[in-house]
Amino acid sequence: MSVTFKVNGTAHTVDVEDEMPLLWVLRNELGYTGTKFGCGVAACGSCTVHVNGEAMRSCSVTAADAAGAEITTIEGLAASLGAAEARLAPIQAAWIEHQVPQCGYCQSGMLMAVSALLKENPHPTDAEIDESITNVCRCGTYPRIRAAIHSLSNA
Repeated sequence: MSVTFKVNGTAHTVDVEDEMPLLWVLRNELGYTGTKFGCGVAACGSCTVHVNGEAMRSCSVTAADAAGAEITTIEGLAASLGAAEARLAPIQAAWIEHQVPQCGYCQSGMLMAVSALLKENPHPTDAEIDESITNVCRCGTYPRIRAAIHSLSNA
């Protein structure tokens, strides 16, 4: 089936099986490799992208379900948030300032989930962060993630 959607503001049409996960369309068909495969069952969040502005786990969204959607990947996050020269989104700069990543594997999905939370709730409490951000970080950098989020909400 032929599927058309926008990724980071660019229209793409791909000819893939309609049940192919959006994750594989993004990575293998379109080359957006910042979106990571983690578990394949929507549990870890490494594959989180924005679909029509909502954080979604791309391993559980089919190509057919994404038809006509506006998709933002980690590669397009800065531009989608209006960051100067589309280099770094404020959340990405906070990640660096608070030295959040260790191995970094989960971070693209984590950043996408956190940016969606902050768009909806610019000043989340710890309980709201815990409820909203269910992505898994095997390195356990949750205190740094929380500090980065609070630094943005206090700015």
